[in-house]
Amino acid sequence: MRLEERTLRLLMCLIEHAGQVLSVEEILKQVWVGVIVSPDSIYQAITALRRQLGDDTKNPKYIATVPRRGYRLIAAVSAQNAKPANKPVPRLKLVLAIFMLLLAVITVPLVVWQVRASTQAVNPRAVAVLPFQDLTDQMSEEPFADGMAEELISQLGKVPGLVVSPPAALADFKQKPVSNAELAKALHVAYMLEGSVRKSGNTLRVAARLTRASDGFVVWSESYDRSWDDKLMIQEDIAGEVSKALAKSIHRP
Repeated sequence: MRLEERTLRLLMCLIEHAGQVLSVEEILKQVWVGVIVSPDSIYQAITALRRQLGDDTKNPKYIATVPRRGYRLIAAVSAQNAKPANKPVPRLKLVLAIFMLLLAVITVPLVVWQVRASTQAVNPRAVAVLPFQDLTDQMSEEPFADGMAEELISQLGKVPGLVVSPPAALADFKQKPVSNAELAKALHVAYMLEGSVRKSGNTLRVAARLTRASDGFVVWSESYDRSWDDKLMIQEDIAGEVSKALAKSIHRP
């Protein structure tokens, strides 16, 4: 699979400490060297890596969450040595070189056209709301996390000029290992909105982050703490604040 640089560093960090529990602080020191970021960056990177691996947070095969401690790579790790390939005969090399040249002459114009068409198809005011992650200790708030994403789609759809990708468009990618950049390209959106749900005692924290699909940079992020009383009211309240913030963050063309 093709991984983004930061995602690859995170995966290598987990592989080098396979079977060990890595705290958020340890991961920050090894993956985000010389960069000051919040712990939310860890949650976001872990979520992206799990999505690409097709992993399930409730029944993980690769990355397990250890409540209050960190993350652990549970997949088996082994080293493999590449076998040297047999050298082709000179005539075969020449034939292959001619074939590849002809193939390039035929396909390059088509690829360039496809890239241009894809770029032109991206709406600069389009955003996709990804499923929010349940990061509570017991991982028992997935219905609330799903409801949070649904409420955000509903609220953002009311912002004038803003185009929101429908939930059905994400269904085909839910179990596929794709990166955010690939997902944004397939959905023809310029921004991705992700988030997580955490809980401590009677306090609920909802974190949301808006990233630009073209370069992966974070253009807006915020955390909201609410008392755990009326779930529907919490979803509506936070979704309203997020939609107002995004309306200012996503510039009009």
